[in-house]
Amino acid sequence: MPMQQQFDVAVLVLRVTFGVFLATHGYNKIFGGGRLKGTAGWFGSMGMKWPKWQARIAASTEIGAGLLFAVGLLTPLAAAGMIGIMLVAIWAEHWKVGFFVFKPNQGWEYCMSILVLALSVATMGPGRWSADHGLDIAFKGWWGAATAAVIGIGGGLAQLAICYRPPKKAAE
Repeated sequence: MPMQQQFDVAVLVLRVTFGVFLATHGYNKIFGGGRLKGTAGWFGSMGMKWPKWQARIAASTEIGAGLLFAVGLLTPLAAAGMIGIMLVAIWAEHWKVGFFVFKPNQGWEYCMSILVLALSVATMGPGRWSADHGLDIAFKGWWGAATAAVIGIGGGLAQLAICYRPPKKAAE
């Protein structure tokens, strides 16, 4: 199998797997267990201002960015959505637990894996088996990485600065 075809298969598998998984995660925020109300309650408990809006924003970002990433449409922007949402998740919830995902309340390793994968695909490009390729949309060279990193990290940091107020620890 020629090298380009191997790359296209590999990046397609990564895009579809991680994109669909993230979209499913967002779908679960709306329709799973506690539904959107439960998600909003959880967001409020971790210190997110306007938790009802945060729940909707997080769910729609995960669904939208995940599906765009899966089909390879506007890939650096989809990757930026993934990067931003994972950055907020790591900072607001998972960092305090530690690195390992198998710890109670889950560490930050899996969220960071998604963030790095999204940045990597934005850097490499979505491959020939993508909507971007079919529509002749291209972020040449390092522009895909720069677009995903600047918008994703900037968006995540802006959301944290504006919306995150960690609960104060009770005095002992």
